[in-house]
Amino acid sequence: MLMVSCVDVEESSNDAAGNTEALWRIMDEHYCFFPEKQQTIGVDWNDVHQRYMANVSSSMTRTQLFEFLGKMIGELKDGHVNLSSSFDFARNWSWKEDYPLNFSEELQRKYLSTDYKIASGMSYRILDDNIGYIYLSSFGSGLGDGNIDEILLYLSQCDGLILDIRQNGGGMITEAQRLAARFCNERTFVGSLKHKNGAGHTEFSEPQEQWIEPSAGIRWQKKVCVLTNRSVFSAANEFVKYMKQMPQATMIGDKTGGGAGMPYSAELPNGWAVRFSACPMYDVEGNCTEEGIEPDIKVGINSTDKDDIIEAAREFLKK
Repeated sequence: MLMVSCVDVEESSNDAAGNTEALWRIMDEHYCFFPEKQQTIGVDWNDVHQRYMANVSSSMTRTQLFEFLGKMIGELKDGHVNLSSSFDFARNWSWKEDYPLNFSEELQRKYLSTDYKIASGMSYRILDDNIGYIYLSSFGSGLGDGNIDEILLYLSQCDGLILDIRQNGGGMITEAQRLAARFCNERTFVGSLKHKNGAGHTEFSEPQEQWIEPSAGIRWQKKVCVLTNRSVFSAANEFVKYMKQMPQATMIGDKTGGGAGMPYSAELPNGWAVRFSACPMYDVEGNCTEEGIEPDIKVGINSTDKDDIIEAAREFLKK
């Protein structure tokens, strides 16, 4: 979710203990999901501080220190919490690695075939039952309004639309909003976000409402099924949150991966960069979507010769 800023960091010593303390403090004062992480996975950040400060050693090599700090922030199990150096990237992907994939490129090729069209990062075609199919693997590059117009115009003859965003790890939230705007005809309330306004774990601003304004371009008026799996994360998770409020949209597949915090960044005394969630986001009922969003119709892939999730969407759209 590419809305990145930086935070001010108090000066710490550039040694193993100083960098460990600096990383812990940065997270302590600015990370936004401590209440949720304590509730869902039992993380006590003060206990983390005691354990890691007791085990940090001045004899650590830079590789050992990097692994040590990566394990510390890894206790949060947040895909938006990363540590970067010139030689490695510490990350935690258990939010998707511990779940069924529910996606197969080999099976998908049976639907896309080889003559599908490509525009603005979207692969699309008309399936043999007159259902439109679009696959979007990322919100990382700009979605051109003209391209979206052309795609929706081409698919306008279809009886329904499948929008497949499985494996979409996110990108720019503005692009998720741009695409969602093609599925509403009036200003639509889709949720809210808060900003961290103090060092305490529960110090946030009042909720800032999120609205989707209808696009001035071509808008889809028929039924649409959005296909999801656990690898739908960050800005793609937000897109699912938006589409949940579109009356003609149905989510089919598996629970999304979450990642409902806008990432911010800071730098340790040794120059390593830490990136973390700082602005939590919520659905229309005020529920945090950090742990993912359940589909309307839960389906997994159990077949070897067909994509059960695509087939479920086709069947739903034919009704």
